[in-house]
Amino acid sequence: MKKTLFFLLIFTAGTMLSAKSGKPIRIWEDVPSMEKTKTVMYMHEPDKNAGNRNAAVIICPGGSYHHLGLYNEGYKTAEWFSSKGVMSFTLRYRTAEGGNHYPAMLEDLQRAIQIVREKASEYEIDPGKVGIIGYSAGGHLVTMGGAFYQSHNELKKLGIETEVSLRPDFVIPVYPVVSMQDSIAHKWSRKSLLGKNQTQERKDEFSMEMQIPSDMPPTYVVVCRDDNVVDYRNSLELYKALENQNINAHLELYEWGKHGFGMLNNSFMKSFHWNDTLWNWLIQNNLL
Repeated sequence: MKKTLFFLLIFTAGTMLSAKSGKPIRIWEDVPSMEKTKTVMYMHEPDKNAGNRNAAVIICPGGSYHHLGLYNEGYKTAEWFSSKGVMSFTLRYRTAEGGNHYPAMLEDLQRAIQIVREKASEYEIDPGKVGIIGYSAGGHLVTMGGAFYQSHNELKKLGIETEVSLRPDFVIPVYPVVSMQDSIAHKWSRKSLLGKNQTQERKDEFSMEMQIPSDMPPTYVVVCRDDNVVDYRNSLELYKALENQNINAHLELYEWGKHGFGMLNNSFMKSFHWNDTLWNWLIQNNLL
């Protein structure tokens, strides 16, 4: 009896974890040159009680480009979007922990965007309503996703021709790494992204405040002034660059909240509900 109960508990826990993490999709399995790459994105369908907004969001957790905070900045974010009727995909992109540096992570994000758009009819989403959200280093990644979709088309370099645009319809960097410049860079993220090749030219190339194009998608930036991990000035510099290019952009700046709060309607931070404010912005700008 005890043994049966033990296995029942293990099965139940595994089922619950699978439900939270979502349906796994191997994004490179049909690309011969990349078939050994095991990047997975986890699909989370909209909550049936919330209706279906026919939109999708690709989620990029943080972790200094070294590892990934999949639970709080991945699955919990997917859970929130699901409750709003939005399909989401948590991307387990490659990081330095597995020996990967640039361009691996941007390859993964661009491939995820390609798949979601190409399968839009199957997923019952509007291919013109595909956005990306990222936290910390993932915030840098989604900013690259919005800024580099043409200038750094990593799929094309792999011989992959896409019939869909790699430009996301909106970008949401949350307490993001932005700059690679010594004065405000998050050094661990920079090392994980660039590896040993940290020339000034490379630092400039991946300092996103220096790389915002005139067709950058609408962008919503969230940060707290007391961020104790990534200097909040990263977000200020990004917002300034967006404004200089006349991009539809919003900066949600809070006095406190530190780093790593994820997509929480924060019970421990009762002074703000940033995700509700985000939702209003998405709706008001007809992005969902």
